[in-house]
Amino acid sequence: MSFFSNTSLRTHGMAAGLLLAVFTTPVLAQSEIDLSSEDARIGYSIGVNIGQNLVSQGIIEGIDMDSFVAGMRDAAGEVVQLTNEEVFAAIQLFQERMAAAAQAEMQENAAATQAFLDSNGAKEGVTTTASGLQYEVIASGPADGASPTASDAVLAHYHGTLIDGTVFDSSVDRGEPAEFGLSQVISGWTEALQLMKVGDKWRLFLPPTLAYGEQSPTPAIPPNSALIFEVELLEIR
Repeated sequence: MSFFSNTSLRTHGMAAGLLLAVFTTPVLAQSEIDLSSEDARIGYSIGVNIGQNLVSQGIIEGIDMDSFVAGMRDAAGEVVQLTNEEVFAAIQLFQERMAAAAQAEMQENAAATQAFLDSNGAKEGVTTTASGLQYEVIASGPADGASPTASDAVLAHYHGTLIDGTVFDSSVDRGEPAEFGLSQVISGWTEALQLMKVGDKWRLFLPPTLAYGEQSPTPAIPPNSALIFEVELLEIR
């Protein structure tokens, strides 16, 4: 559930989810081997697990696969063609490249996000609060409806997208509303829900400072992303 705070997401076992994902993500075979024996299937499955986890973390991109497989084989056979110093130097170089690429991505995302928020905030019907939260009222509930406080729990439907329209999480698509405490979610949600009344449906535009900033908990949300949510407040629990 991508609207949860980083701490809450970690406690909900995202690392375990990445491991389990290898068994639910279909892939096209790049090589044909005999997988008729149990040992062959075990070895192959471990390779799939490692490979898809590297892919999910963006680590495998740009790596020479022949050299990667050769390194795995040599390590297993305990005959390595580079010294420890050379291995460490190569890994350090790779980490520096990854850090530079990540920094460039964050800067690009930050610029695109700011341009979007500047344009969106100028649109008719969009309200911007002091924190930078932007919202648009889609539908209003009863005028005398109650608003939750920061210590309340609520039942709500939501549909979350990036600014390019990519859906990263949606209780609407799952067909079941979510129940959560306002203290458990990202700060943009905590602020917005306290402004809403039961029955309201708003579209929220969250700057990175009110969402996940540079520390996204999932590859589905790039760092420095603005997030768009359609939120319908159903109940205060």
